Amino acid sequence: MARSKSIAALLALGVAVSAFPAEAGPRGPGSNRSLDSLHQPVVQRTDYVLDLAARGDGLSPGERGRLTAWFDSLGLGYGDHVWIDQPYDGGQSRQDVARIAAEYGLLLSAGSPVTAGAVQPGSVRVIVGRSSASVPGCPNWRGAGGVSSTSPNYGCAINSNLAAMVADPSDLVLGQAGSGAGDGAAAAKAIKVYRDTAPTGTKGLTTIQTGGN
Repeated sequence: MARSKSIAALLALGVAVSAFPAEAGPRGPGSNRSLDSLHQPVVQRTDYVLDLAARGDGLSPGERGRLTAWFDSLGLGYGDHVWIDQPYDGGQSRQDVARIAAEYGLLLSAGSPVTAGAVQPGSVRVIVGRSSASVPGCPNWRGAGGVSSTSPNYGCAINSNLAAMVADPSDLVLGQAGSGAGDGAAAAKAIKVYRDTAPTGTKGLTTIQTGGN
């Protein structure tokens, strides 16, 4: 009889434990025991394509005008990437596209992404890549987190602001490649200014005369 009572007590305890929500468990989907946010920026890129007729001496004035109007319609600016897809000889056409892109403060990016359809002979394909960043699932005010875990909304504010303010969202994925060289003089300039500048307290207090009509 005592054995059956102990088994019944264990079964009742198991039912009580299973009644707790999954978020409170150490392996629950809503439990975050670390200081890393579960909400991270997601970067998406959209590619826009324009095919232009290319001549031996580069782009015609009409095609250059088309390209400029297309860039204006896209609102081309910093954070966008411009590629050239021209498998055939067309160095002059590439230079023409590079000059027009430079008017918007952009340089041509190396290589080119894969696009639908083949580039026809006698044409050049200009590709503009534009990335956007967002944090899905934020804000998340459901629940207050489990035992010794952060809340479901932890990290939403800072990561959403980062995704909204970053000039080039693709930097969140790849970052910027360093030059590999350092300028010691430039690195020490801020330290030299800090050491050479006299403390503000040595100049005394500024006297301000106030008056009115």
